[in-house]
Order: sequence, then C-alpha cells, then structure tokens
Amino acid sequence: MTLDKRNKRELLENRLIDFAISVNLMAELLPSTYLGKNMASQLSRSSTSPALNYGEAQAAESTKDFIHKMRIGLKELRETLVGLKIIDRGALISNDKNLISLQKEADELISIFVSSINTATKRL
Repeated sequence: MTLDKRNKRELLENRLIDFAISVNLMAELLPSTYLGKNMASQLSRSSTSPALNYGEAQAAESTKDFIHKMRIGLKELRETLVGLKIIDRGALISNDKNLISLQKEADELISIFVSSINTATKRL
C-alpha cells in the first residue's frame, strides 16, 4: 500500500472518530425528556458505528466483504444524519452552528462512503 493511500485511510478514519466524538458530545447536551434521551442513545450507537465498520472494512477478507462493511457504515451515517435533522427540527438543542456543522460533515462522509462503495463495486 502506498503512503498516499495509507494517509487517506488514516485521514478518513480520524474524521469518522472525530465525528463520533462530536456527535456524542452534542448528544450529551440534549434535554432529559423522553425524546432527548432516546435520540442521545440512538445517536451514540449510529454515530460510532461508521468508524468501527470502517476499521473492519480495512481488514476485509474480500472486495465483497469490504463493500458489505462500508454499506453498513453508510446506513449508520444516514441514520445519524436523520437523527441530527430530528434534533434540529425539534429544536432540541440551541447551539445550531454545531448542529449544522455536524450535518454537513455527515453529508460529506456519506459522499465519501458512496464513492468508495461505487469504486469497489466496479472492481468486482
């Protein structure tokens, strides 16, 4: 593996980790209502899953396995994005600059995952 490829993989892994941490820190600010607690719990799981699945994808046993792991991560990123939109529309948090930033990062990560899945699918 070239140094450039390794750097890109590390950069994406770090973005996914930072995203998970940022979403979870934001989730801690949610109100202690039923919806707030539910969203915090759900976002905690869905926002950390892409980083974990990306790590698994790096050790995939085949291209099909890689695509499968990446698709799971993609589904979780989309779930996280919808959760962030629910928080935004429900006005569950007042710091909407951070919320907007997290939604943008989720969109960008989704695009990266889609592109990676498409590239790997073409290799099959």
